[in-house]
Amino acid sequence: MNTERSNNGSRGTSQSGIRHYNQRLALSLIRKAGSLPKAEIARLTGLSAQTASVIVRHLERDGLVVAGSPQRGKVGQPLIPFSLDPEGAFSIGLKVGRRSGSLMLLDLTGAVRKSIHQAYQFPTPQEVVNFISTGVAALIADLSPAQRQKISGLGVAAPFELWNWEQETGAPHAVLEAWRSFDLAAETRRLFEWPVHFCNDATAACAAELLLGKGQNLRDYGYFYVGYFVGGGIVIDGSLYQGRTGNAGAFGSFPIGNRQLIYTASLHALEQDLIRQGVDSSVLWNAAGDWGNVGEALDRWVETAAADLAQACVGAACVIEPAAIVIDGAMPPHVRAKLVARVTAKLVTANLQGVTPFTVVEGSIGVDARAMGAACLPLFANFITDRDMIFKESD
Repeated sequence: MNTERSNNGSRGTSQSGIRHYNQRLALSLIRKAGSLPKAEIARLTGLSAQTASVIVRHLERDGLVVAGSPQRGKVGQPLIPFSLDPEGAFSIGLKVGRRSGSLMLLDLTGAVRKSIHQAYQFPTPQEVVNFISTGVAALIADLSPAQRQKISGLGVAAPFELWNWEQETGAPHAVLEAWRSFDLAAETRRLFEWPVHFCNDATAACAAELLLGKGQNLRDYGYFYVGYFVGGGIVIDGSLYQGRTGNAGAFGSFPIGNRQLIYTASLHALEQDLIRQGVDSSVLWNAAGDWGNVGEALDRWVETAAADLAQACVGAACVIEPAAIVIDGAMPPHVRAKLVARVTAKLVTANLQGVTPFTVVEGSIGVDARAMGAACLPLFANFITDRDMIFKESD
C-alpha cells in the first residue's frame, strides 16, 4: 500500500516524539468521548495532572481543542471539558469507483462540510484527473485562506487493479489497459502540495466505520462493503488490519463453492439482472441513494447475495473470531436492512459447530463510506493514535 504517513505521531524515545504521541493520544480520547476534562485525560492516560494540563494547553493553543462550559460537582473546582475544535483541521477524501467518483471535505470532528458526486459508465484516467482537479477546487472554494492552511492531506480510496474484471465491468479494453500503466497516487500527488494517502476502497470504508461509525464500540469485527464489487476489511483489537500489501479483508475473492463472492454479492450482479429485464440500472449509482422501484430483481439479488454472504461470514468468523460482522454498502438504508436481515436468517440454519458466536449488524455510513474513509486517512495519520492503546487504557 502506498501511503505517506506523518512522523509526528511515532512512539519515539525522544522528548519531542513522546510529547507528540501524548498529544495524539489525548486527541483520540477526546474524540472518542466527545469531551473530557484534563483530570479525566490524566486518569485515562496514566499521565500526571501537570503533564495532562500542559498537553491540553498546547492543543488549545494550536486550535485543535476548545474549552466548554465549567461543570460544577459536589466538591472542588469546577471541571472544564475540552472537545475537538471543528475548525482545527480539514481533510479531503476521494473515492474512485467503477461507476462513480466522489469527493468529500471533512473537519476535525469528522463532520462532512461538502461533497461532490459524479456518475459515469467507466472512467478513463484523464476523466478521473479532471474530476479531481476541478472537484477539489469546487470543494474548497468556500474555505477562507486560514482554513485552507489547515487542510491536513488528501486520501484516495480506489479498487486495487482497476484494469481487472474486464468482462464483468463491460469497460473498453483500451480504457482498462490505460489504467494498468497509470499511477493514480503519483498523479494526485503531482496536482497538490498536501500529503496524499492511498488505500483500497473497501478498506477505506472500513476505516470510516471504525473512526466514525459503529466500529467505535466494537473491538474485533469483519467488515463487508457491497459496492459495484463486494470487498471488505478487518479490525482486530480495535485497529484496522491491512495485511502485508494492504489487501487484507479482500472478501470479494472469498470462495463460495467453485466461484467467488464477487459474482453474487456485488451490485454488479444486480445491475446485470436489471439490464436483462430492460430496467434502467443507472438508478443504482444515484448520489442520493434512491433506487426507486427496481422490482423483483432486487428481491432475487438480496436472496442470493445473503446466502453467499452468510457463508463468507462463517468463514471470516473461523479465521478472526470476531465479536461481530458489519455489513454496509452503496445502497439505500432499507435495502441494507433487508440484506442484513436475510444474512442473519441464513445463519440460523448454517452449520456453526466449533464457531464462536458472533452477531451481524448493519453498517452506519452507506454510500459515502469510501469517500469518508479516504478523508479519514489524513486524520489517522496526523491526529489519531493507535486505537488498541485507547481501548486498553479506557476499559
